[in-house]
Amino acid sequence: MPLSPEIAGFYNTAAFMTYARELDAALNDVPTDIPGMVAYIQNLLLHVHWAPAYHVRLDQQGQDETHLRSIHEMIAAMQARDPRPLAFVRTPAQRAVGNCRHFSTFGTALFRRAGIPARARCGFGMYFEAGKGVDHWVIEYWNGTGWQLLDAQIDPLQRSVLKLDFDPLNVPRDRFLTGGDAWSQCRAGRKDSQAFGIMDMRGWWFIAGNVIRDMAALNNMEMLPWDVWGAMLQPNDPVTPQVNALYDRLSALTADPDAHFTEMRELYYEPQIYMPSQVFNALRQQMEKI
Repeated sequence: MPLSPEIAGFYNTAAFMTYARELDAALNDVPTDIPGMVAYIQNLLLHVHWAPAYHVRLDQQGQDETHLRSIHEMIAAMQARDPRPLAFVRTPAQRAVGNCRHFSTFGTALFRRAGIPARARCGFGMYFEAGKGVDHWVIEYWNGTGWQLLDAQIDPLQRSVLKLDFDPLNVPRDRFLTGGDAWSQCRAGRKDSQAFGIMDMRGWWFIAGNVIRDMAALNNMEMLPWDVWGAMLQPNDPVTPQVNALYDRLSALTADPDAHFTEMRELYYEPQIYMPSQVFNALRQQMEKI
């Protein structure tokens, strides 16, 4: 089924997080083919948790860069680290620091700039730890006939370490579960909620947070993995029938965003879902303006 003009336009337009503003000219050297764009991204960003694998010891500047939200801020950080054009080859130590969300949001912006409908998806990678879903983000782009998942973070080094049996440019649907996918599978008893999260943070509350973040990303607000707002659960919050009803609905909508596009857009503006002007940064333990 072809992509409707409304949906194609929505996911092919720069939005709040994916708009480079006056720094757009810095992207004039970006390749327009998908492998080229992915290589371009990997030359500019270093994943905070993978830094030791590249023999990089992060300083405070690097830690601070992980809290940048927009592509505009990311480009500014990249230029501050190295004033040469962004296409110049950089050592890992010369790259700006981010996480999977930064790779996916930056990539979404580049894909859209190249005329490819794309959206960031928040959920869980099933290829980092055996039997576990690890907090993760990927890109979902329109390949001409359907939506395809792509992991812009996984370069040859990471692919080798992880011993992946698939191409990161085409992630199988069972190897990445969106927040809603994970919620639905746990509700159906096919997965254990304690298998989803990161480090010592896992369970229903963590999955619920990624359901909301994925909903926001589908509405072009790609937030940090530790941004907290609205209906997100706290670790000790009970999962009541009302909670189940809300997250069941969100999971159903985000499982097929195109089929439920209008309803998904309308629900996003509900106060418990909608992105406020300030969110709680759980790592910094403070409220921050968006």
